Amino acid sequence: MSRRRHSDENDGGQAHKRRRTSEPIEIEDRLESLICRVGEKSTSSLESNLEGLAGVLEADLPNYKNKILRILCSVARLLPEKLTVYTTLVGLLNARNYNFGGEFVEAMIRQLKETLKNNLYNEAVYLVRFLSDLVNCHVIAAPSMVAMFENFISVTQEEDVPQVRSDWFVYVVLSCLPWVGKELYEKKDVEMDRLLSQIEGYLKSRVKTHVPMLQVWTAEKPHPQEEYLDCLWAQIQKLKKDRWQERHVLRPYIAFDSVLCEALQHNLPPFTPPGHMPDAQYPMPRVVFRMFDYTDAPEGPVMPGSHSVERFVIEENLHCIIQTHWRERKTCAAQLLSYPGKNKIPLNYHIVEVIFGELFQLPCPPHIDVMYTTLLIELCKLQPGSLPQVLAQATEMLYMRLDTMNTSCIDRYHNHTFLSLNELINWFSHHLSNFQFRWSWDDWSDCLAVDLQKPKPKFVKEVLEKSMRLSYHQRIVDIVPPTFSALIPADPIFIYKYMDESSASLPGYPVSITVSNAIKNRASNEEILTILKEVPNPNQEDDDDEGETFNPLKIDVFLQTLLHLAAKSFSHSFSALGKFHEILKVLTDSDEGKLHILRVVYEAWKNHPQMIAVLVDKMIRTQIVDCAAVANWLFSQDMAHEFTRLFIWEILHSTIRKMNKHVQKIQVELEEAKDKLEKQQHKKRDSGDDEDMEKNSEDEEGQLEEQIERLQEKVESAQSEQKNLFLVIFQRFIMLLTEHLVRCETGSVDVSTPWYKNCIERLQQVFLMHHVTIQQYMGTLENLLFTAELDPHILAVYQQFCALQL
Repeated sequence: MSRRRHSDENDGGQAHKRRRTSEPIEIEDRLESLICRVGEKSTSSLESNLEGLAGVLEADLPNYKNKILRILCSVARLLPEKLTVYTTLVGLLNARNYNFGGEFVEAMIRQLKETLKNNLYNEAVYLVRFLSDLVNCHVIAAPSMVAMFENFISVTQEEDVPQVRSDWFVYVVLSCLPWVGKELYEKKDVEMDRLLSQIEGYLKSRVKTHVPMLQVWTAEKPHPQEEYLDCLWAQIQKLKKDRWQERHVLRPYIAFDSVLCEALQHNLPPFTPPGHMPDAQYPMPRVVFRMFDYTDAPEGPVMPGSHSVERFVIEENLHCIIQTHWRERKTCAAQLLSYPGKNKIPLNYHIVEVIFGELFQLPCPPHIDVMYTTLLIELCKLQPGSLPQVLAQATEMLYMRLDTMNTSCIDRYHNHTFLSLNELINWFSHHLSNFQFRWSWDDWSDCLAVDLQKPKPKFVKEVLEKSMRLSYHQRIVDIVPPTFSALIPADPIFIYKYMDESSASLPGYPVSITVSNAIKNRASNEEILTILKEVPNPNQEDDDDEGETFNPLKIDVFLQTLLHLAAKSFSHSFSALGKFHEILKVLTDSDEGKLHILRVVYEAWKNHPQMIAVLVDKMIRTQIVDCAAVANWLFSQDMAHEFTRLFIWEILHSTIRKMNKHVQKIQVELEEAKDKLEKQQHKKRDSGDDEDMEKNSEDEEGQLEEQIERLQEKVESAQSEQKNLFLVIFQRFIMLLTEHLVRCETGSVDVSTPWYKNCIERLQQVFLMHHVTIQQYMGTLENLLFTAELDPHILAVYQQFCALQL
């Protein structure tokens, strides 16, 4: 009472009112902190912490039950690496409060339905796994869990559904068995045998055309690259053979067995998997990445075999830790290194393999590339005595296997050396930049004795090129042994063809001097265009209709001069393109003009690939050139000698992404306009008979309908451009590959040259990286390009792509 009086006397009770409203929030925050932090490092044992937390939560259930339910459902979905910690906690709460246990199970089922509805399939896997582990904690009755699994497996009997849908439901069931298989087999062995028999039948009948497209390595030695369901099935078979005994799942509920076994159990409500929807986005198939086995970790604990379920459990938990903490590299590294049971396994080898597995995951890594670099650096800082050595060993192994990745018999030419090579180059160059570019380069001198188009020299050359972007040319020259001179990038200087009087014989030389002076003296666009009229047209004798407008020498003189004056930096070059945008648009009015301006940029900056990439990017953004022109240029004969260079494919994929973003942006604008019109119509219906409001509403509706019509036209036009871009790209691929195959057949030589493999892999890369967009145009592609008459070597790539979403 005295506290109430004191606050009333001083400020009318406001302080007390604030305290009363903030107190529940403080308690809720404390509950969330306690739940989220349980299982982390502590002076007390995990069991005592769980028992204490269960007591706290039980006491708070009367007032904060909904909040506790929400938090526990969230951690089940978002902190899967602490799965058994939270199932034990729920088990203890269920033993103390049966009704709360029932409400939690119902809430989890609701959340599972919601995640499946929203295509959140990874989170749905964690939720089902959580429910299955509740069987071990005597919260859920084993028969009802088996019934749920049977419903999941019944999806494999559905007709006219994608294989990836059935795959996902089979994967969910199999991935739960390391945690709950023993318990279910003890209670329902007949039903479980029937379930596994159904799964085996399904796996034998699956189409696996897609597998070669997803393999990082193709050689079966030293490590087979298995399809993920086949690998998991082999692991579960071995687990069953070992009587469901595994040694790497943390099971804190065993300590509470005497308490939990007395608890009443709940039956899961009947759960029917939601039906297939055309817009459902199921996870793509994948191949399990392997780098190490027990022979690679000679000292300390033995690495579990590739078909032992322990390998799956360890890798799954490490993936979960990265998924949870990837935004905070320090936390992520610390969590990885404090993995429970780390003394029983060669943890550093597992961590490095899992990180590289994600980095090389096709079609793209789960997180941005730079995250993996910074995470590995952080791990090296935390374990300076051991992890750098494992990372160096892994890098050496990757280098040694580059040839293996790229050399296989003609029947198995499909691999992804270059897709994986890109990620490896990006990672390694970034990694070196953080360690002063120190490396034992002499150990890689074997790459100097082979064709420079082979993977090893190509890898070293591209690494040095990328490293130069993160440093400067002389630094790279200084750190690499002189014997590597053939692989050192050229000095990134501008090549100005009108540099001095030695170029006086060139047709555009006099005008280039005049243009240079005009730009320096800040002449207007009109004045510069007048000067450019003096440039003779080498095409003037041609009969082409566009001969009058397209003058390659005009573009040559103006752009060479402009870029030369702006060659000091990226910013100067961007500013120059912006300032003289109007002139460039006039010069590139035709398709030939757009192609020629790209040729001029390349000729001037051929020693500076990064500058070429950013200038092309800028010209697309400012609509000086279009995406189709860039694609045609990259595949043209002028660029044939650069076709296998990394920067070419950076430009192509950047171009495709820009086109895709452009289409998406207009589509979003269209949807927003439609939503606005719908709201306006609702407002009109609700307004009744007000004539003024009705008139205003009709005016606004008319404007919106016009806007929607314009946007609809823009969307159709943009989609037409997008489709045309992919048609150009795939048509060019087919032409190049067909010419190569015909040449080889005519000359009776092996088709499987380094160039051919590179080209095939780049074709696969385009399909994989842009699969969502390409699927919209598959009908057109099949009708126009990927027909039955196409050479089987090329058609096989398209068929593999189609199989990804069967």
